[in-house]
Amino acid sequence: MSAAPLLEIRHLKTWFEAGSGVFARSKAYVKAVDDVSFAIAAGEVLGLVGESGSGKTTVGRTILRLIDPTAGEILFKGRDIAHLPQSALQLYRREAQPIFQDPFASLNPRMRVEEIVAEPLIVHDIGSGRADRRQRVAEILRLVGLSSEHMSRYPHEFSGGQRQRIGIARALAAGPEFIVADEPVSALDVSIQAQVVNLLHDLKRRLGLTLLFIAHDLAVVEYISDRIVVMYLGRVMESAPASELCRSPKHPYTEALLSAVPVPDPDRKGKRIVLQGDIPSPINPPSGCVFRTRCPYAIAECAARVPEPREVAPGHVKACIRDDIL
Repeated sequence: MSAAPLLEIRHLKTWFEAGSGVFARSKAYVKAVDDVSFAIAAGEVLGLVGESGSGKTTVGRTILRLIDPTAGEILFKGRDIAHLPQSALQLYRREAQPIFQDPFASLNPRMRVEEIVAEPLIVHDIGSGRADRRQRVAEILRLVGLSSEHMSRYPHEFSGGQRQRIGIARALAAGPEFIVADEPVSALDVSIQAQVVNLLHDLKRRLGLTLLFIAHDLAVVEYISDRIVVMYLGRVMESAPASELCRSPKHPYTEALLSAVPVPDPDRKGKRIVLQGDIPSPINPPSGCVFRTRCPYAIAECAARVPEPREVAPGHVKACIRDDIL
């Protein structure tokens, strides 16, 4: 693993204008991502976790420039691609590819598997002709655990796990260095999830891929990730090496997420922490720390200022003003 970041995002903001009434004096914005910063080293798997509505999917889509950022930098190999026009993103599109959450919705039902996997080859002008591309497609399918016999079939002829393998094959077709896997196993049966996660882990090792693995299941994220970033309401709460974060969380929100992870050994079962209330609206987030309205350790000062991320141990960062907890 290289020490230099392949991807670095700095103070990223992605806001969406919300519908406002006729008599509204100012525009309202959904602050889906609000001042997020982290880096991913080449060859690393970074897990991005949080509840639904935390902004993690928006981070992934903004990094891929499927959504335009409102502010901030997205540095890929040192080049800021955050505000490049769409016409200048062709090379980046080849180097950074997505794996989508829903294998049923992300594949065109009218296209055969060969056409689906070959599409990136055609778009990026890879291969010397149809025969060469067909051979490449067959090799990629074998890489993800399918065979050339599947090339002539349509998506509806496959199971959910097989469809996700087709989606992974499509993402790998152009030979990218960086993959954004957005909840790639959440739509699959539990019995199939481990197979897909193991496949991604194996592909990362064999192809030297760098992954942003987005999920809400901390157990899955801990297994595949080198480091984990925890998000809540558009902000980063904590980041650390995967094993350290899961063994010794420093932020109350991470502590609550970990308490919900099932533990097979009854002797190791800890206290379940149930957060009160729901995630506040990203249109009108709480002042100060956005987590304070649900935090069991909140004090008056938490409403007065936004906690800056700070290092509390080597490589372990949290955004919390309190040092006397956890």
